Amino acid sequence: MSVQHPLPRVVALAAVCRCVASTMRLLAQRRVHQPREYVGRWLRFADRTEGRVYRETVVDRPTPADPCVLVVAFRLRGVHGRGHAVFRWESWFNTPLFVGFPGFVSKLWLAHDDVGTYRGLYEWDGAESAEAYARALWRVLELVSVKGSIHYHVVPDMRRDELLRDPHLLDPVQPANQETWWRMVGAS
Repeated sequence: MSVQHPLPRVVALAAVCRCVASTMRLLAQRRVHQPREYVGRWLRFADRTEGRVYRETVVDRPTPADPCVLVVAFRLRGVHGRGHAVFRWESWFNTPLFVGFPGFVSKLWLAHDDVGTYRGLYEWDGAESAEAYARALWRVLELVSVKGSIHYHVVPDMRRDELLRDPHLLDPVQPANQETWWRMVGAS
């Protein structure tokens, strides 16, 4: 994986502010939805961890012209036991921090795995837009995450639902350093 780094703080703050304004418009237009189709499903990853989908968020928009999947991972600092349930409840309020970013299509929110890593599995329209979002999100996540635990991976030319139906579509997509935290291998 190439070296990842966040956007400069001022640039990230401006992007998040634009996102929140856009999210308010989307909410007023009733274009943001929380379907339950995937809630409760377990997604397994090549690093032998798995996470349960606890929320799904989608925006009504045209079919992506340049679909990609984005996987984001982080570990919360100082959250243990019941704190995870509180975070899952509180995370609903974080929706304005991502739904209004250009290109956002959907997000599956995954509960922490057995090593405490949370993941988001997104569909995005445009790999560059997905990466710009991940680099802006980094600045928000670094406020509450264990240092060094924030990672993201963009898989171009992939639809989220195709990946969920057939995780083996990722078989030919493997970075040189063989990191596997992002690589979904199964769903149930």
